[in-house]
Amino acid sequence: MDSSAVVGSTILEPHNDMEFESHEAAYSFYKDYAKSAGFGTAKLSSRRSRASKEFIDAKFSCIRYGNKQQSDDAINPRPSPKIGCKASMHVKRRQDGKWYVYSFVKEHNHELLPAQAHFFRSHRSSDPLSNDVRMRRRKNSNAVSKLFTAYQNVDCLEIFVKHQQDKGRSLVLEAGHAQLLLELFMHMQEENPKFFYAVDLNEEHRLRNVFWVDAKGLEDFAYFSDVISFDTTYFSSKYKIPLVLFIGVNHHIQPTLLGCALIADETIYTFAWLLQTWLIAMGERAPQVILTDQNEAIKAAVATFLPGTRHCFCLWQILEKIPKQLEFLGAWHDSFMEKFNKCIYKSWTDEQFEKRWWKLVDKFDLRDVEWVRSLYNDRTYWVPTFMKNISFAGLSTSSRQESLNYMFDSYIQVDTSLREFIERYKVILEDSHEEEAKANFDAWHETPELKSPSPFEKQLLSVYTHEIFRKFQVEVLGAAACHLKKENDGVTTTYTVKDFENNQNYTVEWNTTSSDICCSCHLFEYKGYLCRHAIVVLQMSGVFSIPPKYILQRWTNAALSRHPIGEKLEEVQTKVRRFNDLCRRAIILGEEGSLSQESYYIALGAISEALKQCANLNNSVENGMRPDASGTNVVEEYQSIIASNNKAPDPKMNTGKKAVRSGVAGRSLGSVENSEGNKGKVSQVEAVSGKDDFQEMEATDLRSHNVMPMQFHSVVPTLFHNVSSSFHTAPSTHLHENRLPR
Repeated sequence: MDSSAVVGSTILEPHNDMEFESHEAAYSFYKDYAKSAGFGTAKLSSRRSRASKEFIDAKFSCIRYGNKQQSDDAINPRPSPKIGCKASMHVKRRQDGKWYVYSFVKEHNHELLPAQAHFFRSHRSSDPLSNDVRMRRRKNSNAVSKLFTAYQNVDCLEIFVKHQQDKGRSLVLEAGHAQLLLELFMHMQEENPKFFYAVDLNEEHRLRNVFWVDAKGLEDFAYFSDVISFDTTYFSSKYKIPLVLFIGVNHHIQPTLLGCALIADETIYTFAWLLQTWLIAMGERAPQVILTDQNEAIKAAVATFLPGTRHCFCLWQILEKIPKQLEFLGAWHDSFMEKFNKCIYKSWTDEQFEKRWWKLVDKFDLRDVEWVRSLYNDRTYWVPTFMKNISFAGLSTSSRQESLNYMFDSYIQVDTSLREFIERYKVILEDSHEEEAKANFDAWHETPELKSPSPFEKQLLSVYTHEIFRKFQVEVLGAAACHLKKENDGVTTTYTVKDFENNQNYTVEWNTTSSDICCSCHLFEYKGYLCRHAIVVLQMSGVFSIPPKYILQRWTNAALSRHPIGEKLEEVQTKVRRFNDLCRRAIILGEEGSLSQESYYIALGAISEALKQCANLNNSVENGMRPDASGTNVVEEYQSIIASNNKAPDPKMNTGKKAVRSGVAGRSLGSVENSEGNKGKVSQVEAVSGKDDFQEMEATDLRSHNVMPMQFHSVVPTLFHNVSSSFHTAPSTHLHENRLPR
């Protein structure tokens, strides 16, 4: 990044003609320049004369200069900001005692943050006035307006503040907790600069709301943005920390954390600010469905900032409120719940629901109960019969214990303090990443066992992830306990399916022309895969493959692909086989390449070159150009190697979890090679290390073939100060690159 674009006119850029009285004066100048440009500094090295013992040489650099050096056996490795930046200034001493600029490297390989320069350790004490509360508050009064420059609808936020007392509310934090938040945010941004956080200040410049999301959450949303749960349980249940969560679900049916927030109240303004901030963090991409509690403030905020998103209420939160809201029913509670569940879960049409609802209301004399009236008015937000053509991906359940959100309850209790949560937050991220990595590893090394000769089971064996396939398997096997009866015939045929396992009748509609199928059990809507009742109808109708529209990409092994799986299942299966094969080979390459620094560079160079060639080839195909035929030998090798993988596995030959890692080293990697002349060199990648190796490589390589990354607006504070009473900031706006598709 060219720093001259952000350096103020009062700070000169270093050049070769500059002279200084001492090397300390030179470093002081470089620090002033760095603070204006927006990066931290460090004294890289210095050298004394052997004869006079005086300093004769010194080099100063950006704090992100060089590579992270970490022992492989380190128990608690420290985070390092080093990512291979080359920005530096080298000064030398002349015979007359003057110091001059010997060399200067201006370009950085990361984003510069001039408005946040005081965060860097090298600049914290450079301005004595920066620690003065009154001076900072006066300065912030002018800068605070910049906080909202990233928002498109500032007026929309302001109109939500209906009462003057709403403006004065602030987040109640214990002493030292705001500093802990700052340290967490700085640590997360040092590990990955794509970490996003934002603050909301009240009229007195005190902290009102704060939001943050890690880089993995930003990446996950790019693939799993179809349904999101906005969970306010911990706030509404009066937990010690006023925490709300944005939760998604990945292709292994695991919860993913897409954002955290601490909020001061439940006003419309707070939820409006929070939803808009979250939307900005996600690159202005709205989810298809958002699940929330039944709350008028949230309802208004969602309608304003997510107008194209289907807003639904979580079923378990509706059901959980019944004992408290209808406490007066007393001994009639069990009878009410029996009829309520029948009204909700067994009303296959809108008309059936209306009839049963009013019968229920009149029987228990509930017409004048305000909460019951609100449930009816909001019926399209939560009643299953109104949820056709919606996929909840398992996030909407009938109880908290069944919900994916329940996973976070093991980390957060009623009396959990903010300090404890901050410590557990890192554990939450580590545990979720480990679980996902394990599920990915199992998907690459194992094949589920077929349990029936069903063509549906064979069809989706290599398409679905293991977790979804096993659940789908239960439905395939359950179809044997179903008996159907045709009710009418025509373009859309209606069947009544008797499920002997739970002794219930279900209605299934099947349109042979459009291949549309709908069951009154709503399993596809709530879970994302077809139920046994639909399967038995397809089977009896002479259809022996699941229509592609009912195979959601988010549940497949190709869920993380940039490209949609398309309409032809054969293409899906072929793509998944290629994906799985490449993943296995990548693991082999990773194990071999990690054995030494030299083999690491060879592997990294091969990956870089392969990624570039594949992207160029795919771009050529998408643009209608004829691809280069130079890869014919690779195609032939690929076909010969995985010909056996194109066949459905024989369940009798299935070895389950018997994939042995010890035998990996001797396997062929196909055409992944590197010439002797390139040994130890990395194309397009220079001095990347630690956790960010592949991330930096990925961003660099994709830029090389003109794939532009998505950019994010991140609104950040300048300092957490006087933590028990006030939150002083000089906010600013800067851009972050989104993590690029895998």
